[in-house]
Amino acid sequence: MKKLLLCFCFLTLIHCRKNESQSFDAANLVDVVEEDKIMSAKPQNAEIPPPPPREEEPLHAVADNSDSDQNHPVNNQTVSKKIIKNGDMKIQVGDVQKTREQINTILKSNKAYLQKEEFRNTDVDENLDLTIRVPHQNFDALINSFSNGIGSVLSKNISSDDVTEEYTDVSIKLANKKIYLEKYREMLKSAKTTKDMLEIQENIRALEDEIDVSEGRLRFIDDRVNYSTLNLSLYKEKVRSSATSRIGFGNRFGDSLTEGWNSFVEFFLGIISLWPFFLLVPVMVFLWRKWRNRRKK
Repeated sequence: MKKLLLCFCFLTLIHCRKNESQSFDAANLVDVVEEDKIMSAKPQNAEIPPPPPREEEPLHAVADNSDSDQNHPVNNQTVSKKIIKNGDMKIQVGDVQKTREQINTILKSNKAYLQKEEFRNTDVDENLDLTIRVPHQNFDALINSFSNGIGSVLSKNISSDDVTEEYTDVSIKLANKKIYLEKYREMLKSAKTTKDMLEIQENIRALEDEIDVSEGRLRFIDDRVNYSTLNLSLYKEKVRSSATSRIGFGNRFGDSLTEGWNSFVEFFLGIISLWPFFLLVPVMVFLWRKWRNRRKK
């Protein structure tokens, strides 16, 4: 009897474990079916959203290669401020050559360079005209260096010209012309008649000329913005007196004789230049006397 009870209990225990495993498998099967339903409910061709732009890249600088942007000209660009600075200064100095050496040191310290130099020496004064190009961030420092130490400032004129609007306008037109140029080149490939090819080539040539002019204008503006221009004039007045003049009496006496002789030569040449009138006077006198004699008779 005990053996029968033990066998019955053992069979009951095995049956319970089998039911638990079946219920567990059914539960797992239901979970798998539910997941398949959820996945099947999602669209197969769902696109992954594009990542956001990086913070270091400005939004206006991100290129968009969509067809709509290729079919329409560019009409918006962001351009930084474009300021052209120019200046004119005239400084009276005691020694032009020594001041020129000081200027070389000031130019090196401000990373400037000399574009043009012109020297004039007369009996009255000495003039040294310099055209200086300096990076725009060092322009004010250069003006202060010239104002404080190399001489007496006689005149100073500083001007600033904002060309941002012009630069932006030229840049936008240049971008549009480049787009139209590419379109004309594509049309040239598909042109069928000689007339169409000639017309398209003429349009391409005109656009290329306009693009060259626009690019040259932008390069000129960038050069004037990046490097400011200063026209500096050094002036030294010569003093002439009997006590301080470096020219001696002998030299001055010789100069006076030379000037007198030159004046006499000029006067003599001026008289000679009137020879047609000298020839005309005797003729007029002869005709007048002949007319008077006839009148008497």
